[in-house]
Amino acid sequence: MNLIKITDNIWEVPIGYTEGMRVPGRIYTSEKLMKNLEPDAIKQNANVATLPGILKYSIAMPEMHVGYGFPIGGVAGLDGNDGVISPGGVGFDINCGVRLLVTKIPMKDLLLKLDQLIEDIFKTIPSGVGSKGRLKLDANELKKVFEEGARWAVSNGYGTERDLNFCEENGCMKDATSDKVSKKAISRGLSQLGTLGSGNHFLEIGCVEEIFDTDASKVFGLERGMTTIMIHTGSRGAGHQICTDQLEVFASAVKKYGIKLPDKQLACAPLGSKEAEEYYGVMCAAANYAWANRQIITHWMREVFDKILGDNDLKIVYDVAHNIAKIEEHIVDGKKKRVIVHRKGATRAFSKDNEHIPIEYRSIGQPVLIPGSMGTYSYVLKGTDRAMEETFGSTCHGSGRVLSRSSAKRKYRGENVKKELKEHGIIAKAVSDSVLAEEAPLAYKLSDDIVDVVDSVGISKKVAKIRPYGVVKG
Repeated sequence: MNLIKITDNIWEVPIGYTEGMRVPGRIYTSEKLMKNLEPDAIKQNANVATLPGILKYSIAMPEMHVGYGFPIGGVAGLDGNDGVISPGGVGFDINCGVRLLVTKIPMKDLLLKLDQLIEDIFKTIPSGVGSKGRLKLDANELKKVFEEGARWAVSNGYGTERDLNFCEENGCMKDATSDKVSKKAISRGLSQLGTLGSGNHFLEIGCVEEIFDTDASKVFGLERGMTTIMIHTGSRGAGHQICTDQLEVFASAVKKYGIKLPDKQLACAPLGSKEAEEYYGVMCAAANYAWANRQIITHWMREVFDKILGDNDLKIVYDVAHNIAKIEEHIVDGKKKRVIVHRKGATRAFSKDNEHIPIEYRSIGQPVLIPGSMGTYSYVLKGTDRAMEETFGSTCHGSGRVLSRSSAKRKYRGENVKKELKEHGIIAKAVSDSVLAEEAPLAYKLSDDIVDVVDSVGISKKVAKIRPYGVVKG
């Protein structure tokens, strides 16, 4: 069965593509990006449409590719009373997210110190698989991190009260239940707070190269030539273990509640059930760990800038979560409805006047942060009314892979990737050459193509474009 073209950049997966679909699928993508769209990702989009309580559409963003259960780039809003929650709709790296900082130092004045900055950032902020942080916490203190999120970090001297105001959820989901986090998840989380992690996680120094929306850029504090710092990391081993623990519980819950699914990776439980309540609480705990993680990294980044440049006035523009499920209110069929929105490799994109975004941004809309892939542009966009109407206030989150990590390592050599980036004026530092190979820019879709789709359909609108100058990879 073929996809149905709705408009130039919107496609429908019709009911019947997968048996048991309750709503159609909706894919935001272009003709160009369709060429690399995996059939299995379309199948996953259709499978999500079978979940009990799903509303409107099973949604996929232009970076869509195969994930666990949900496609990465998948969004689903489910009835907040009669729906379900699914760990596959959140993912293993709970609250993998992006934070954007800016400094008053222009890039032209920073270039001579860029090598030293990248070297010191690499030494200061631990990165890579299994990396251990500089903090030494006991289990009781870690439970406070799970409960308090970024506020724990600020309370312990890692940042300021202002920082919290510019984080999604102010850096803390209040429904976290640390007492339900397993001993193994606690063990994995003890040594990794303040670390970057591996894969597509990174720390990047860039420069605002182009402004698309003058009013929005002024409100967000962005100017051409300004230096930016982007932090992309999540809940590390703690979040991964929390997800792993819960998948075992949910496999049994599907049988217990008689839920029929086309894919066991979509294992879910009805909202209000013991299983759903426990998962939501520990997912919130992992999300809080991730916000604390990015907050501590922010503090250490400020220390590096202060040491080398005599300036640590790095201000947070915003901090957004990617892999998360949140209880929100949305208008569905003309009525306000309680919805649990799963965003799996997708970004919240709330419009102006929304009480859940910083008061400073309510005249414009929420900042949306879309990172590029090491050698490509990153973007700042803003949330829109159309996103609220069509996608439960959601948009894309990044570029999306076109090559698996193993395929990228077979195709590219890390030393060549590093050399080519250097020729384009980008300094890259990683724990190994193999990391640079698997994260080669051409292993990803172009961020320009992704952003053009969401901008053209209006579910977020371009504000500024950021060129990378230096990047540290996990």
